[in-house]
Amino acid sequence: MISGYIEGIIILICVNSIAAMGVSLLTGFTGIFTLGHAGYMAIGAYTAAILSVRHDVPWFAAVIAGGILAMVVAYLIGVPTLKLMGDYFAIASIGLGETIRLILENWQSFTRGARGFPGVTNFTTLPVAAAFFLGMLILMRFLINGNYGRAFKACRDDYIAASLLGFKTAHYRVMSLTISGFYCGIAGALLAGFLTYLQPVMFDMNKSTELTAVVVFGGLGSISGSIIGTAVIGLVTEVFRPISQYRMLIYGATMVLIMVVRPEGIMGQYEIGPKLIRAIFSRKTENGVNNAHG
Repeated sequence: MISGYIEGIIILICVNSIAAMGVSLLTGFTGIFTLGHAGYMAIGAYTAAILSVRHDVPWFAAVIAGGILAMVVAYLIGVPTLKLMGDYFAIASIGLGETIRLILENWQSFTRGARGFPGVTNFTTLPVAAAFFLGMLILMRFLINGNYGRAFKACRDDYIAASLLGFKTAHYRVMSLTISGFYCGIAGALLAGFLTYLQPVMFDMNKSTELTAVVVFGGLGSISGSIIGTAVIGLVTEVFRPISQYRMLIYGATMVLIMVVRPEGIMGQYEIGPKLIRAIFSRKTENGVNNAHG
């Protein structure tokens, strides 16, 4: 039997991994740096909470509705803002994420504002979190390995060259943000069902920074790396919970250490699978041959 404490940590890792997959799609595979995705988690969380508590909507439908609303908002935001290139979009994403949080904080008649939204049904159990995690992971792997994935990577590697080759780069950039928003919305909805209580401050810039940090930590362009990064950061958070006020300092120190030791992140652009195993064995074979000739 898994203790309640360990089960809670696993659930949080599953939920945060879903959000990290969304950020990884946008930042790691499409090359658009973001610091505001906690806003989409907030939309998903409050949508699921309000639908399930006030309107008796079944929890599964409420979770999907949270993801869809976050996806729609991401699309509406992406059409005008993704004309910005490079760091300019990252700066804009900070403002957008904080705007969403402030709306939730000040719309007290609807969200109860800073007082918090209590009474959410505890529907995010370990089987539910694991099922959503596996389903979203499989969906992401199909997406990345398909035509859309190749188009996203082309936009990342050389935006101008991709445009000249006929890729509708503006369309694919917006599509990447839209799907990314859906993933974060689902993660937010599941988080609401786990915590059973929401406050806008849970989705501030620190949360957005954490999501981007785990993607960089795990390796830009690696879904496996994002999941590993989420697990490592989640466990580090629990270990240092007694000094949680230094969380961002710990994140920063961990990031610096990884960037010095392994600049490409834990996984680089590799995924856990046959390709990685072949790369490891081929590297060992090359080292063995070099040692033999040496």
